[in-house]
Amino acid sequence: MSSTNFNWAAIDANPKFQALHRKKTFFLWGLMVFSIIYYFLLPIGAAYYQELFNTKVWGVINFGLLFALSEFVVAWVIAFAYSKKANAQFDAMAQEIINDVNSGRIK
Repeated sequence: MSSTNFNWAAIDANPKFQALHRKKTFFLWGLMVFSIIYYFLLPIGAAYYQELFNTKVWGVINFGLLFALSEFVVAWVIAFAYSKKANAQFDAMAQEIINDVNSGRIK
Protein backbone atom coordinates (compact mmCIF):
# COMPACT_ATOMS: atom_id res chain seq x y z
CA MET A 1 0.00 0.00 0.00
CA SER A 2 1.41 3.36 -0.99
CA SER A 3 1.62 6.17 1.53
CA THR A 4 1.51 9.01 -0.98
CA ASN A 5 -0.08 12.19 0.30
CA PHE A 6 -2.10 14.18 -2.19
CA ASN A 7 -2.77 17.88 -2.12
CA TRP A 8 -6.55 17.62 -2.21
CA ALA A 9 -7.00 21.40 -2.17
CA ALA A 10 -4.93 21.69 -5.36
CA ILE A 11 -6.89 18.89 -6.99
CA ASP A 12 -10.18 20.53 -5.97
CA ALA A 13 -9.01 23.88 -7.37
CA ASN A 14 -7.94 22.34 -10.68
CA PRO A 15 -10.13 23.47 -13.62
CA LYS A 16 -10.30 19.91 -14.97
CA PHE A 17 -11.67 18.66 -11.66
CA GLN A 18 -14.12 21.56 -11.50
CA ALA A 19 -15.35 20.72 -15.02
CA LEU A 20 -15.75 17.04 -14.11
CA HIS A 21 -17.62 17.90 -10.95
CA ARG A 22 -19.90 20.38 -12.76
CA LYS A 23 -20.74 17.94 -15.58
CA LYS A 24 -21.33 15.04 -13.24
CA THR A 25 -23.44 17.07 -10.82
CA PHE A 26 -25.61 18.49 -13.62
CA PHE A 27 -26.16 15.03 -15.11
CA LEU A 28 -26.95 13.41 -11.76
CA TRP A 29 -29.39 16.16 -10.78
CA GLY A 30 -31.19 15.64 -14.07
CA LEU A 31 -31.45 11.91 -13.46
CA MET A 32 -32.61 12.48 -9.90
CA VAL A 33 -35.33 14.96 -10.89
CA PHE A 34 -36.56 12.62 -13.61
CA SER A 35 -36.63 9.62 -11.26
CA ILE A 36 -38.45 11.52 -8.50
CA ILE A 37 -41.08 12.79 -10.91
CA TYR A 38 -41.55 9.34 -12.40
CA TYR A 39 -41.73 7.75 -8.95
CA PHE A 40 -44.40 10.16 -7.71
CA LEU A 41 -46.50 9.71 -10.86
CA LEU A 42 -47.58 6.32 -9.48
CA PRO A 43 -49.26 7.49 -6.25
CA ILE A 44 -50.58 10.64 -7.92
CA GLY A 45 -51.99 8.62 -10.80
CA ALA A 46 -53.48 6.01 -8.48
CA ALA A 47 -55.14 8.73 -6.39
CA TYR A 48 -56.36 11.16 -9.04
CA TYR A 49 -56.60 9.12 -12.26
CA GLN A 50 -58.21 5.94 -11.00
CA GLU A 51 -60.11 5.33 -14.25
CA LEU A 52 -56.88 5.35 -16.23
CA PHE A 53 -55.03 3.18 -13.72
CA ASN A 54 -57.94 0.69 -13.56
CA THR A 55 -58.03 0.31 -17.35
CA LYS A 56 -57.63 -3.38 -18.20
CA VAL A 57 -54.78 -4.06 -20.58
CA TRP A 58 -54.74 -7.85 -20.70
CA GLY A 59 -56.82 -10.15 -18.49
CA VAL A 60 -56.44 -9.02 -14.89
CA ILE A 61 -53.44 -6.83 -15.76
CA ASN A 62 -54.33 -3.15 -15.63
CA PHE A 63 -52.48 0.04 -16.53
CA GLY A 64 -51.65 0.80 -12.89
CA LEU A 65 -49.88 -2.52 -12.44
CA LEU A 66 -47.91 -2.04 -15.65
CA PHE A 67 -46.96 1.48 -14.60
CA ALA A 68 -45.81 0.20 -11.20
CA LEU A 69 -43.70 -2.49 -12.86
CA SER A 70 -42.31 0.06 -15.31
CA GLU A 71 -40.64 1.80 -12.37
CA PHE A 72 -38.23 -1.13 -12.13
CA VAL A 73 -37.46 -0.82 -15.83
CA VAL A 74 -36.94 2.94 -15.49
CA ALA A 75 -34.55 2.39 -12.56
CA TRP A 76 -32.47 0.02 -14.71
CA VAL A 77 -32.55 2.47 -17.63
CA ILE A 78 -31.32 5.26 -15.35
CA ALA A 79 -28.51 3.03 -14.06
CA PHE A 80 -27.59 2.07 -17.64
CA ALA A 81 -27.65 5.73 -18.77
CA TYR A 82 -25.37 6.72 -15.91
CA SER A 83 -22.92 3.89 -16.56
CA LYS A 84 -22.76 4.73 -20.27
CA LYS A 85 -22.14 8.41 -19.55
CA ALA A 86 -19.60 7.61 -16.81
CA ASN A 87 -17.70 5.19 -19.04
CA ALA A 88 -17.77 7.54 -22.01
CA GLN A 89 -16.98 10.86 -20.32
CA PHE A 90 -16.53 10.93 -16.56
CA ASP A 91 -13.97 8.13 -16.35
CA ALA A 92 -11.83 9.69 -19.10
CA MET A 93 -11.93 13.07 -17.39
CA ALA A 94 -11.05 11.49 -14.03
CA GLN A 95 -8.17 9.55 -15.60
CA GLU A 96 -6.81 12.79 -17.04
CA ILE A 97 -6.82 14.31 -13.54
CA ILE A 98 -5.13 11.20 -12.11
CA ASN A 99 -2.47 11.40 -14.79
CA ASP A 100 -1.87 15.07 -13.97
CA VAL A 101 -1.50 14.24 -10.27
CA ASN A 102 0.87 11.34 -10.94
CA SER A 103 2.99 13.37 -13.33
CA GLY A 104 3.28 16.24 -10.88
CA ARG A 105 1.35 18.80 -12.91
CA ILE A 106 -1.01 19.19 -9.96
CA LYS A 107 0.94 19.80 -6.77
